[in-house]
Amino acid sequence: MAYEAKTRPTDIAVADFIAAVSHPGRRADAETLVALFERISGEPAVMWGGSIVGFGRYHYRYATGHEGDAPLLGFSPRKANMVIYAMPGERRDELLSRLGKHRSSVACLYVNRLSDINLDVLAEMAAASIMTTRALYPS
Repeated sequence: MAYEAKTRPTDIAVADFIAAVSHPGRRADAETLVALFERISGEPAVMWGGSIVGFGRYHYRYATGHEGDAPLLGFSPRKANMVIYAMPGERRDELLSRLGKHRSSVACLYVNRLSDINLDVLAEMAAASIMTTRALYPS
């Protein structure tokens, strides 16, 4: 879940950002994810840059020397779909097979609407992502 170095926590209010999401379904899904990810992470929602809602924080450093900070979990309510940022864990394939309708890349899930997926499985994935990230990048 690497982020551009310029993507940092901001003072933008998460509630204001979500209220400005034009699509009512995407806005409702964003509110649901805030509640779910705050519960799972134990961290408040914080805006990272202008479009990522993040929860928690970790510092990464790659073998190349590139380093930075990123949220433990995050999402962005884009026009095309909801993008959920989470580290892949050991059970990734099994969890993805039970998730429901989605697309994925290494650390991103693309979901049209939360009603397309199983939120209990997403919660499992989010918890696993936090454990994986903390194991890879201990404080």
